[in-house]
Amino acid sequence: MIEFYFDCSSPWTYLGFESIQKIAEDTGTSIEWKPILVGGIFNTINPSVYASREKPVPQKASYMRKDLQDWARYQGLEINWPEVFPVNSVKAMRGCLWLAPQGKLVPFARAMFQSYWRDGKDIAQDDPLIPILDQLGVDRDAFFAGIKEPGIKDQLRENTEAVMRRGGFGSPTIFVDGDDMYFGNDRMPLIQAAIERRQGR
Repeated sequence: MIEFYFDCSSPWTYLGFESIQKIAEDTGTSIEWKPILVGGIFNTINPSVYASREKPVPQKASYMRKDLQDWARYQGLEINWPEVFPVNSVKAMRGCLWLAPQGKLVPFARAMFQSYWRDGKDIAQDDPLIPILDQLGVDRDAFFAGIKEPGIKDQLRENTEAVMRRGGFGSPTIFVDGDDMYFGNDRMPLIQAAIERRQGR
């Protein structure tokens, strides 16, 4: 089994979100989706992220943008850096949890990634979410009420705390068969190799 801890506010997570589904399909492995708030992780155990954003190394920042575009091109995805960054992804991530029992987590999460990382929409606001909800056939009022439910809030908090307890420090964090942890989109070949090794391939 694959556990995929993710936050739609990360471009590398967008890439990983698409990659992990192909790996799961190729290997016949199930995915357990674990929405989190990566800002909560940074605040708790990885505040160096904020320092690097405030005082970036110009050469490294330039290369990271190139690297992101190289990966996006390789995976056939379009990524455009949004004007609003970082973004408050609470509504999106609670929405993933609320929609999971309806079988709509994956299409909703994909639409959130595209809305933010392709189209540059501020997904902290209600307006970008409404056409997505309509497209998925989700009742708007029920959705916005649902993501305020204490149980949804608690589940998002618990997922975020759980990944930290297990050694995670960012998004995406992936576990294979419970205890084999990987971080980042660039680890996808290693994840596939680990699964195939367990399958005796």
